[in-house]
Amino acid sequence: MKNYIALCIICCCVFLPGSLFSQTISAGINGGISIPQLKSSGDNEISKDYSSRLAATFGLFADIGITQQFSVKAAVNYAGQGGKRQGMQPVTAIPPALSQMLPPGTILYADFKNESVLNYLEIPVTAKFRWGSTLKYYLNAGPYIGILLNASQKTNGNSRLYFDKGATQPLSMQGQPLPSQSFKADTDIKKDINPVNLGITGGIGLAYPVGGSGEIILDARGAYGLTTIQKDTKANGKSRTGGLFITLGYAYTFHH
Repeated sequence: MKNYIALCIICCCVFLPGSLFSQTISAGINGGISIPQLKSSGDNEISKDYSSRLAATFGLFADIGITQQFSVKAAVNYAGQGGKRQGMQPVTAIPPALSQMLPPGTILYADFKNESVLNYLEIPVTAKFRWGSTLKYYLNAGPYIGILLNASQKTNGNSRLYFDKGATQPLSMQGQPLPSQSFKADTDIKKDINPVNLGITGGIGLAYPVGGSGEIILDARGAYGLTTIQKDTKANGKSRTGGLFITLGYAYTFHH
């Protein structure tokens, strides 16, 4: 967090003097889809093998022109993050009656659906380079900070419990495998996730003029989290969240 604040101060020192003489200021709104993914590091089974999910993203932005080709863009976005996993995987919520019967540290597996839903308020600040006459193209890149709004783990399905991922050793009582268990649940996991996520973002886009001062903007950008999202990395593994965002928006330009 301190590093991000320092970076923002540096950006202000570099860009603010130029912005006082900027030619244009644009403000707008956009919305679209988020295709996030959880990237795991290490060998912790709890955080491995997540694939992308679909989510929503939308927000407001301001674009401060420094020159005709260069500007600084700041935004406030609602960004859906997370990932999903289906198939044989670790069970993170073992019923208390069963956990008391098992040795400490025992990992059980089951075949079910699991979706980790993380929603952030993200604030990116990017340098933007644009070119073109009527149809304008641009590239932008910079840092962002994500503030966690909520986090949940949604599971569904029915399965027996196993001691191994290959489903060859079912959990038994008195020599008989336990019947299938229901995994239908929506669990709040916000307490297990760090409240702040820092990362870098960048992308491309095009802007088409409408009216005298408006633009329709198609934007595609990627984001990569630089911080581990889990608080307890020993128990829950290490993951970073990022993804692809595709949005359509409108901006109005205020001319000096």
